Formats: sequence, structure tokens, C-alpha cells
Amino acid sequence: MGNSHATAGVGHGMATVPNDYLDMLSKPVFWHIATIGPDGNLQSSPVWGSWDGRHFMFSLTKGRQKYDNLLKNPTIAVSGIDPDNSYRYLEMRGAVVSIDDDSSNTFIDSMAKKYMGVETYPFHQPGDERVIMLVEPIHTTQMG
Repeated sequence: MGNSHATAGVGHGMATVPNDYLDMLSKPVFWHIATIGPDGNLQSSPVWGSWDGRHFMFSLTKGRQKYDNLLKNPTIAVSGIDPDNSYRYLEMRGAVVSIDDDSSNTFIDSMAKKYMGVETYPFHQPGDERVIMLVEPIHTTQMG
């Protein structure tokens, strides 16, 4: 199974994902995000994700509870299991540091390509206001 490792951030508290786990960020891993709900309890939701070299990125619509949760408290934990080795995982803890507009659906379409092999996100609903959440990890844990 391997050992568990923790990586502390440098500079502004940002953690780097260890090089030997970067491959997970390019695979179609189903990531679980944990946010703090309005009642103070944790809420966990699966998301598709991407990596820009510094931030974990995922898509949300503004009408979702997890969007409201992150507006009130940007603290987040993200974890994923390697689809090629279920004993290998990566967890990132940090905060949403930016919310970018995706009204063009460019990002969610890129996620549909990565995860479903299709050019256009097939589940778009009229009135959806899509955004990209950028998470800056401050701590990572990994195993496997």
C-alpha cells in the first residue's frame, strides 16, 4: 500500500502536489469535495476536476448548495482515488481562492471531453450559471 505522506506548503502557505501524484490530476478521477454546510456539518459531493499547475479546478452551477457553502466559507477538502489503483489516493486541503465565470461552458465542455469522451457537456440545463472554482491546496496527503 505504501506510506502516507504530508506535504507542507511553502511561501504563501500553498502546498505542492508531489510529482509522483501529478498523474492523478490528469486522469478522469472522480474527486470528492467536502464543504461546510449552513448547519455547520460537512457536505461531500463528487466532482470532475482539473489542475492548472497550481490550482485544483472544478465546475459548479451557482444554484448548488456547495456553491453557497463555499461563498460563506471557502475552506475545502478534495480527495480522489486513482482509477487504476484503488489503494492509491490524493487528498488536498485548502481554500477556494478564485471563482471564474464559465458562461461559455468552455471548462465544463473540457471536463465532459476528459470524463465522457464527448465534445459538449450533455447535462446543461437552461438557466444554469456555471463557474470554475479554483482551489489552492495548503496541505496534501497521499498514499499508494
